Amino acid sequence: MDLNRRFDEAYEKIKKESFLENKGLGNEVGYYVFDYNPADELKIRKKVDEIVNKINSKEDLPFKVYNFDLYEIIIEILKEKNFLEKTFKFEEKKGKEFVKDKVTKSLRLTQDSNLIVNYILEKTPNDSAVVFLTGVGKAYPLLRSHQVLNNLHQVLDQVPVVLFFPGTYSGNDLKLFDTLDSNNYYRAFKLVE
Repeated sequence: MDLNRRFDEAYEKIKKESFLENKGLGNEVGYYVFDYNPADELKIRKKVDEIVNKINSKEDLPFKVYNFDLYEIIIEILKEKNFLEKTFKFEEKKGKEFVKDKVTKSLRLTQDSNLIVNYILEKTPNDSAVVFLTGVGKAYPLLRSHQVLNNLHQVLDQVPVVLFFPGTYSGNDLKLFDTLDSNNYYRAFKLVE
């Protein structure tokens, strides 16, 4: 199916009341993946903005979409912690792996107090919302999407979450850029085929 048709189908699905209520999912929290060809990244960004604006401008829908770009969140948190400029210097002197390790620790990505998850929680209402997660490709290798999904799944269970993923989601695992396998993530549904 072409990208425009997939987005049309996604829009129709998201705006249904049953989507917001997570009906038909066996009472599981509504976590979804919209996977796509990584070569379509720029088109996806435009389409996500279009769908967010389309939904959020409709007065008759009982919810708003909150779009969180994971890369932009990383940059914002690092700036707030006065750590962004230091990461550039670390990369020059000690390399990318060192920076990745320092950023992971600074953002507490492997802990329950994950700063990205907390950021999303603080900015999402408890109801009347759908959360979009974007910027997965831009955030790599500092952040892997399963780190956010696994932690977010434990604390954000009131609203549906849609991850826009540059790669393939088999229904069992995520393959970033169609080349990098990640730790398995079994709790999400494909938003559209």
